[in-house]
Amino acid sequence: MHIVYLSGEYALWATGGVGVFLQTIGRGLVKDGHMVTVLGVGNSNEEIEIDDEGVRIIRLPKNTSKLPNFWINSKRLNARLKSIHQGTPIDIIESAEGGLAFISKRHPAKKIIRLHGGHHFFAEAEKRGINKRKGIIEYRSFKKADAFIAISQYVKSHTQKYLSYHGKPISVIASAIDTNVPIPDVVAQNDRVLFAGTICEKKGVRQLLQAFKLVRDKYPNKELELYGRLNWVYPDGVLYLDRLKEELAIEYFEQVHFRGSVPRNELDAKYAAASFCIFPSHMETQGLVSIEAMLLEKAVVFSKYGPGPETIEHGKTGLLCDVYSPNDIAEKMIWCIENPEEARQLGVAARKKVKETYNLKRILNKNIAFYNTLLNERI
Repeated sequence: MHIVYLSGEYALWATGGVGVFLQTIGRGLVKDGHMVTVLGVGNSNEEIEIDDEGVRIIRLPKNTSKLPNFWINSKRLNARLKSIHQGTPIDIIESAEGGLAFISKRHPAKKIIRLHGGHHFFAEAEKRGINKRKGIIEYRSFKKADAFIAISQYVKSHTQKYLSYHGKPISVIASAIDTNVPIPDVVAQNDRVLFAGTICEKKGVRQLLQAFKLVRDKYPNKELELYGRLNWVYPDGVLYLDRLKEELAIEYFEQVHFRGSVPRNELDAKYAAASFCIFPSHMETQGLVSIEAMLLEKAVVFSKYGPGPETIEHGKTGLLCDVYSPNDIAEKMIWCIENPEEARQLGVAARKKVKETYNLKRILNKNIAFYNTLLNERI
């Protein structure tokens, strides 16, 4: 079959979870004999086309006219979908929550929305209002979908509070990762704690710094390394990290190192070199970084909210914490410090679970089977 994913994200450009997902599933589908195209709007004035291990990536030029982006981009996307279909018929068009809003209903491919966490979902999670324009886009997109895939039970149930699935088929299929990644041959640093994710409020960075100060009050030699984008800004243009440094005293940043984004293979080595990893995000749809660290036999502290309990069995494959409580976060960190052998066993069990649960072949087969059920309806 020929699957087209509508997205401007892809892991070649060091994007987040969606970009990693598209590269992982795209390469997997190609190896399984299917054709995959990733189509989206890029940041260049020219169209870019790249082949990534058989995955065809097309990034359309950005809108440089004075006309609205949604109008220009939708015209270009629909025209490109039509030309691609004429060359090699498209069976499936898949997008994230708002991606089908302006896609032509007349296109014969089956249209799927994969719930990675859209505007309604994160508006609830971050306790803010629904933006009217973004809300309408998601509502319109959901009406055009023939089916839905949720990457966790949590994102399925919480999106359903605001948007209807219109009685269409829906399946919960986790995002896969490459479980064949070997554990890097590095020496773990007992005093090093690692966080990965965008440096922003919803990733729990504030509470993590507050918790780490409590940890250092007891274990002053510990160091916290944070890997991830540093350019998150507030609506007024102020950089999150600058605002955080204004609001927290200097002692909260002692032995705290902001390393910025690094390539995945380098991050794997950093995971492996850490004593344990912590991801106190306020909200995730699945939480790929926690799974990546678990695969490398790291003890992981994750959120007891959202999809946390779907990812980690507390006390058996990792630890879950109250991400809004610096005291509770610190308590779980101190447990890892004071119980190194038990923490190591959590990591061993975590790797086993990830290899069983998030195995690419297993999840690939689930996706293909779901796609085929929709295509069989068309026959």
